[in-house]
Amino acid sequence: MEERVIMAGFGGQGVMAIGQLLTYGGMVEDKYVSWLPSYGPEMRGGTANCSVIISDEPIGAPVVVDATAAIIMNGPSLDKFEDSVVKGGRLFINSSLIDRKSERDDIEVYYIPANEVADELGNSRVANMVMLGAYLEASKVVDVESVLKGFTKVFGEKRANLLPINKKALEKGAEIAREQMKATV
Repeated sequence: MEERVIMAGFGGQGVMAIGQLLTYGGMVEDKYVSWLPSYGPEMRGGTANCSVIISDEPIGAPVVVDATAAIIMNGPSLDKFEDSVVKGGRLFINSSLIDRKSERDDIEVYYIPANEVADELGNSRVANMVMLGAYLEASKVVDVESVLKGFTKVFGEKRANLLPINKKALEKGAEIAREQMKATV
């Protein structure tokens, strides 16, 4: 098994954080992992993306060209990375901020209203976790509990109090993905 994921959005959307959480989840499960961040020239509001590879075998290079999945948080990122997903792969689109549909018919596409769900949960900053929850449900690459074990490693002990809302966001994302998977069967 080798999962190659691109996560992309603009700075401040937590793209790097979910990449790190996914990487920690792989480490907890004794898998080979890599995380490669890429930032635009601005910190907040600029482009941000990262690549994560989780594998049962050693990883030769951390660069993801042919992604098995992409988690896309904004329109410019969809334009840039939609074609990077291999045939049969998965594309997760934040439908709260992206109003166009995928042009691909050879991949699984999930439309996740991440920002709306985050607002309903009372914390707009957990939209990234909604997207990660959807991805984890569809891919089963690592267990949600493994990802949660890395939470304080990524966010620090001072933010441990945010673990419950982030867990709820993961669960809501998973629920949306399950509903969409049932609809396509």
